[in-house]
Amino acid sequence: MAIGIRSTILAMALLFGTQAMAYEEPTYDIVFVTVGYEVRQYQDRLAAQVSGTSAANSAFRKLFKYISGANTAAAKVAMTVPVAQSVNIEMTVHVATSSEGYMQFFLPSSLTADTAPLPTDTEIKIVNVEGGYYAVSEYSGRSTKVNFDRQQRKLIDSLERDGITPTSTPIMATYNGPLTLPFMRRNEAMVRIDWGS
Repeated sequence: MAIGIRSTILAMALLFGTQAMAYEEPTYDIVFVTVGYEVRQYQDRLAAQVSGTSAANSAFRKLFKYISGANTAAAKVAMTVPVAQSVNIEMTVHVATSSEGYMQFFLPSSLTADTAPLPTDTEIKIVNVEGGYYAVSEYSGRSTKVNFDRQQRKLIDSLERDGITPTSTPIMATYNGPLTLPFMRRNEAMVRIDWGS
């Protein structure tokens, strides 16, 4: 019986874990690949954003309520991936711009600034995430601050090795929900950079 239960839980985790692949992702072009990271060029994207000192769980709940219908149109908004979150860490290199903490849900590409439903929660803003170049390092495992900190430090060290200066605080991008087995999870450490200018 215990084996049957474990098998059922494993099957459910595998099923739900692969559903993230069905969610829309922002498109990008890979412009450079090297040891430790790749450089991607993103276009402008719209996002629902909670900024400031809101705890991560609180920010996630607010954003999830927004896409579930807590907006002026009382409309459901399709979930996309990743969920992006700036993480305040002690930087060992200079960052050209400072940023307050935030969590973002990217909006489907079918929505524009004019058609995106407005949030009823005043802490949520619809923002344009300006396109540009990002150095990105993918990793698996649980989406914890400890795992992210380890990965972003490797990313920053690789950029320093190559003479590239980050222009934003590190961003934690999470693609899978908690039912996904840790070894199947896709996470990314990202940082905006100047590239080709």
